[in-house]
Amino acid sequence: MGKPVETKNKDNIYLPEGSLIDTDLNVMYTASLNMLERAMRKGRILEAVATVCDCRDMSLRVDLGDCEGIIPKEEAQLEGESAKDIAVITRVGKPVAFKVTGILDSGAHPRVLLSRKGAQEECRQNYISKLSPGDIIPATVTHIDSFGAFVDIGCGIVSLICIDSISVSRIFHPRDRLYPGQKLFCVVKSIDYESGRMYMSLRELLGTWEENAAAFSPCSSVAGIVRSIEDYGIFVELSPNLAGLAELKDGVAPGDTCSVYIKSIIPEKMKIKLVIIDTLKTPVSTGIKYFVDTEKERHISHWRYSPDGCRKVIETVFDTQECPV
Repeated sequence: MGKPVETKNKDNIYLPEGSLIDTDLNVMYTASLNMLERAMRKGRILEAVATVCDCRDMSLRVDLGDCEGIIPKEEAQLEGESAKDIAVITRVGKPVAFKVTGILDSGAHPRVLLSRKGAQEECRQNYISKLSPGDIIPATVTHIDSFGAFVDIGCGIVSLICIDSISVSRIFHPRDRLYPGQKLFCVVKSIDYESGRMYMSLRELLGTWEENAAAFSPCSSVAGIVRSIEDYGIFVELSPNLAGLAELKDGVAPGDTCSVYIKSIIPEKMKIKLVIIDTLKTPVSTGIKYFVDTEKERHISHWRYSPDGCRKVIETVFDTQECPV
């Protein structure tokens, strides 16, 4: 059974930046100075595109139609987050979440004071602080590093998916699986209650060994991606959470797409034996397929990747982590 994520409202309004910008309510509230004043009184979180970063004071200018929105540098992000100028500059051209905090000038060219920090503080208090390990939430990939992918989990608040939590099938770099701007679902892996940092995972939503292996059968040929070459064989990814071991073959390199012949599938050993037929010029899709109904399920307590009876156990138990008293 899934556990609903607790939020201030029935529908989650604390979504990754860019999720609200085209909604009817957001369009209505950002259409005029009068509506922006109403949004300020109501304390609504809105979104608009940051168009300019003023290099003199590192403030952001936001497109609000007939009004100019201004987010001072100190209001561009939560305290404790990166204070580097680049963190502000990289928001240009992208949607930002904010709350209206004041009207600076209501003349012919109205200027409105905005706070992204205020939106993030509300998001953290009413949404993120109520999340628990095992909760399934929407996220958007913001940027990628060699050790993992950073994702926006609400109003621009960023969390990390470590590279080994992206999939069971090992990848050389997170960009082999994800890309900036990609919208996905992930699961809360762990929470550091002292620092407030939250870590995410994706692999538990991508199916067990048996669920993935069910799409393949012995004596058939399929396409795959070479992930690593060892002394004893070549690991070929058949799906993000499933890889098989092929016999060594010359002229093959990590990252190559190839056609493989499936010799055997052995659930009790969690093994798929392959033979590489040929390398391919056509890339293999690495799209995400969820094995959890992300529209209905909001929590998983335990995930076991290994088949029953397999001596090697790969699993994740989420509900063992508790908030310290």
